[in-house]
Amino acid sequence: MKKALISIKGFQAAQYSDEESFELVTDGEYSLDDGVAKFSYMESELTGYAGMKTSFVVEPGRVVLIRAGGLNGEMIFSEGRKHHFVYETAYGSLMMGIDTQSVTHQMDENGGDLEIHYVIDVDNVAMSRNSFKINVK
Repeated sequence: MKKALISIKGFQAAQYSDEESFELVTDGEYSLDDGVAKFSYMESELTGYAGMKTSFVVEPGRVVLIRAGGLNGEMIFSEGRKHHFVYETAYGSLMMGIDTQSVTHQMDENGGDLEIHYVIDVDNVAMSRNSFKINVK
């Protein structure tokens, strides 16, 4: 893996609260091997996940987000498909679903762009609309 600058813009419109957005620019690592892009970075207190490592694996047809350290979890984004995942918290685990609306990416040996739009549900009840726009260089 090589050093990279990772810029993330996120948006969330939750069912019972105001819309929220955030921006994060952080140092991380990036690699591209056999058409699979991987990048990761350490979370901070600003994101609410201090001490955790967040990794993205970008493959043809899907993206996997993996969080490790303290709270562990894996989210799979495949356009037009719904995936379930266990979200671990300090108070216990929740079974949640991700209904991916769209995934677009252009990644090469120098980095690239990734955009994901999705809906999160709990017990098949939509809780929020979300999106990420990520640039890696």
